[in-house]
Amino acid sequence: MGIIAWILIGLLAGAIAKALMPGRDPGGIIITMLIGIAGGLLGGWLGKVIFGVDSLDGFFDLSTWIAAIVGSMILLGLYRLFAGGRHRHA
Repeated sequence: MGIIAWILIGLLAGAIAKALMPGRDPGGIIITMLIGIAGGLLGGWLGKVIFGVDSLDGFFDLSTWIAAIVGSMILLGLYRLFAGGRHRHA
């Protein structure tokens, strides 16, 4: 798959991850989109390393989307954990 396809998958995976993990995020829509793109790449890499699955088969392959969404959820959770604590005031 090309870089444009990964950007599209990442954008959509970020939106899906945000829908699956509702709540306030320290960043806006741009941050969520960037997390989605990075999460898609992370999910593909983790799927290959941990499970030996080649999740880079194609744009419409289910394993590609699952890996991208899971990777986005992981990064969104980590982002909320680390960036969310900085903005809280007593």
